Formats: sequence, structure tokens, C-alpha cells
Amino acid sequence: MQYLLAAVVVLPLLGAVGALLPAPPGLRGRDPGQAVLRHGVTVTGVVLAAALALAAGFDHDHPARMQATTDISWIPALDIRIHLGIDGISLPLVVLTALLTFLCALYSYFHLPKGPSPKAFVALLLTLEAGTLASFAVLDLMLFFLAFETVLIPMYFLIARWGGAGKQAAAWKFILYTLLGSVVMLLGLLLIGVKSGTFDMVALATDNGPKAQLSHTVQILAVLAIGIGLAVKSPLWPLHSWLPDAHTAAPTVGSVLLAGVLLKMGTYGFVRIALPITPEGMQTFAPYLAALAAIGIIYGSLACLALVRKGAGGDLKRLIAYSSVGHMGFVLLGIASMTPTGVNGALFANIAHGLITGLLFFLVGALKDRTGSTDLDALAGSTGAALYGRAPRFGGLLAFAAVASLGIPGLAGFWGEMLAMFGAFRPAAGLSRPAFLTFMALAGLGTLLTAAYLLLVVRRVCMGGTPALAEAAPAAGEGTATAAGAPAPVLPDLARYEYAAWTPLAALTVLAGLWPAALLGLTDPAVQQLLGGGK
Repeated sequence: MQYLLAAVVVLPLLGAVGALLPAPPGLRGRDPGQAVLRHGVTVTGVVLAAALALAAGFDHDHPARMQATTDISWIPALDIRIHLGIDGISLPLVVLTALLTFLCALYSYFHLPKGPSPKAFVALLLTLEAGTLASFAVLDLMLFFLAFETVLIPMYFLIARWGGAGKQAAAWKFILYTLLGSVVMLLGLLLIGVKSGTFDMVALATDNGPKAQLSHTVQILAVLAIGIGLAVKSPLWPLHSWLPDAHTAAPTVGSVLLAGVLLKMGTYGFVRIALPITPEGMQTFAPYLAALAAIGIIYGSLACLALVRKGAGGDLKRLIAYSSVGHMGFVLLGIASMTPTGVNGALFANIAHGLITGLLFFLVGALKDRTGSTDLDALAGSTGAALYGRAPRFGGLLAFAAVASLGIPGLAGFWGEMLAMFGAFRPAAGLSRPAFLTFMALAGLGTLLTAAYLLLVVRRVCMGGTPALAEAAPAAGEGTATAAGAPAPVLPDLARYEYAAWTPLAALTVLAGLWPAALLGLTDPAVQQLLGGGK
């Protein structure tokens, strides 16, 4: 098991190096570009297989215990160790990362975004996967910081070199926000290490361990510094403004990984570091975190409603980016409640958001490839009465993803948000219940606003702009009418590679919605132990 976990972390890095080397003569094929893309699919497929084997061999009877551990001294003078391990909190995130990266590599094999060398693209994709997997697997604060930073450079280049309009400005905004947040976070991590004498996250999480040496003042300063860095990545309002630009400019696979995986690193840091290591400092800032999370839920929903309004010229990718601000607000609200119910809901919502929003960005990217635009007015005007008629399977899958995102019961999006609000309904001792009831009410209002804008998206993009357009529809077989009444060309429906890349996400969204105990059974014992000081 420990070799499997080490392989999951190291293989993408080795694959990234291999992508930059000349291909062996027997593997070059006719097209070197396709050969290196095939290399990316192979490496990410092997990593996914190793992650699934890790999940199969995981002791599900003891999910709170760190498993598959490796602990090797790296820098003895600072007590920094190569310490790896997984529990019920990190295992789902490792599998989700491996799955989404493999699906992105598979999608890119058939539909590579326009940009420089495919070799560089595959190498950056694999480096991004390595950094993300390491973030969820390492148990040393300094290693966590290094892994946390590793993902920034590959994502910057994916946006800046393979992105769309405004890619340079969006990439610079992304790197500046995240780097500045990381510098502040590093100060907090160093403060914990210096005052406690260790950077080991497992030892620091126990009440009778080095954590006992952290005074109330040190904990407050550490949470403030670490929280700023994690909040930027989460993204917490008002530190979110880099996200819409990055999503709008990023290539399809960049948006999928940014929403499905990178945002989870920030919230994971709150659960793995802030809650168990600095509980007193976290309790001091929890009401402020919850208040900003609730504001983010309402703000993201109102921004989406403004974008979906007819004549606003809203961009569908930008709308989904703002929806992520709202959805991640539920995750942060659950964490701020500091209760097992709320934190379990946050972890569940993390996985659900990765599945559903990853699927949405795949679909929107494919829609842009088919129509040449993600402008909502252009899509509503050109599709007439609508995707259901022109590409029924594509339109149906887009409607399914939108309905899943609004949190309908029976799909994955429902459980996490509900449990996060339950956590806010009865927060941890010492937190103001009236304040958290107010935050819960705002979150509840956010769910209604979310349903409103997502149903409007389905109506405009899948069903058409106005009922009058349907009256101008031509006879069967001639396509659907445009706003001007002329027949619109039939759009290509789902291709085989799109089925292969998107079906797992849709199936897991249904499975997690119908069988939430599969995930909650992993996270709950680990959360109970973290919040209980290692007991």
C-alpha cells in the first residue's frame, strides 16, 4: 500500500519528464503529437488504476487511521520529513484527482486545445496532477506548502498558452493572487513549526502532542496567515476575483481541473491543518469565515442571475465560474461550523462539486467548439428551440448537469449542501448560534437563487430564447429555426470519446446522490477523530 501511494504521487512527475524526451522509435507512430498525447493518456490511466487499487486495499473498517504511510527523514535540522499517508478524508480526493486528470488527458487526445507543442501540454498536465495528488497525500506542513505551490506554474502556462481571449491577463491575475496568498500562508506554517518544534501534521493534530505548545495568540496568528492563503484558493469572497477570469480564459481541461481539483486544495487545508492543529484560533475566526461564506453564496448566485439575464451578454463559462463561488461557499460554511455534521457536509460537497462542475465545464467547452461562442445571448439566439432538437443527447446531458448543480435530491449536489446547513443550524460550542442561524438562512436563500439561474440557463440554451422561436421551426429534418426564422444547422451530438470522458462523471453523480453512505462512511470517523484531538 505504501508503494502504491508513493507511485500515485511520483508517476505523474516521471511521466512529465518522459513527455519531454524523444519518443522511442517503436512508439513514435506517424504523428509525434498524437504519440505524446497517447503517452499522457497512458500515464494518467496507470495513475488512476493505482489510485483505485489504493482505494480497494484501503482498510474501510478503520478510515480514521493513516494508511499506506511512508515516513523518511528529509531535512533533519528542521525536522522536515517525507511523510505520506491517506485516511478517509484524503482518499476520495486522491481518487477524484486521478479520475479527472485521466478524463482530461483522454479528452485532449481527441480534442487538443490550440496552442504550442503537445509535449509541453502533456508535461504541464502531468506536473499539475503530481502537485495536486501530493497536496492530498503529504503529512508534513512544508511538503504540503511545496505541493500546494507546484500546481501554480503548470496552471499558469495552461491558461496563458492554451487559453482563449484575455488569457494573458487572466493568467497573471491567477498567479499573482495565489502567490501572494501562499507567501502569507508560508509565514503561518513556519510559525506553527517553530513554536511546536515539528512540521508533522499527524503529531500536531493530537491534543497531547506538540500542539499543546501553541498558545492562543500563536494559534490566532497562524490561522489568520494560513487562512488567507487557503481562502484565496478556495475561493472565498472577496478573494475570489481571479477565478471568473481564469475560468473564462482557460482551455476546457484547464477549467475542469481548476474547478474540480485545485479549488479543493484550499478547503482541504482548512480541514487538515486549521481545524485540528489550531482549534482555538479557528474558533475565533469561524464566525467571520461563515459570514464571508454566506455572502459568497448570495453574491455568486446574484452574479449568475445577472449574467443569465436576456441582453446582458453573459458568458456561460463565466457563469459557471461564479456558481463555483457560491457552491464553495457551502463548503466553507460547513467547515466554519466546526461540527462533524458540517465538516462531513463540506467534504461531501467538495467531491460533488468536482464531479458536477467538471462535467459542466466539459460540456460548455464542447458547446463552444460546436457553436463558436459561449455568449448566452448568442447561444439562445442561434439555437432557437433548441439543443434538445439539434443535439438531444448533448442537450439532455447539459440539462442533467445543471439540475445536479442546483442540488436536487437524489443527486450528489444535494447532500453536501444540506449537511453544511445542518452544521450551521447547530454549530460547535462557543460559537454564536443566532449568527450561524442567520448564515444558514442566507445559504438557504442561495439554494433558491441557484435553482433560478440554472433553470434559466437550461431554458435559454436547451429550450430556446423565447416561445416565439418555436413557432418558426421548420419541418422535421430541416433543423431548428434561428431567431431570424432561417433553419439552423444541426449540431453534432455526443461523440464516442465524449461519451467515454463524461459518462463516469454523470454516473458517479447519480451514485453519490443515491448512496451517500459510501462517502460519508469514509469521512465521518476521520472527521470525528480530527475534531476530537486525535481521539
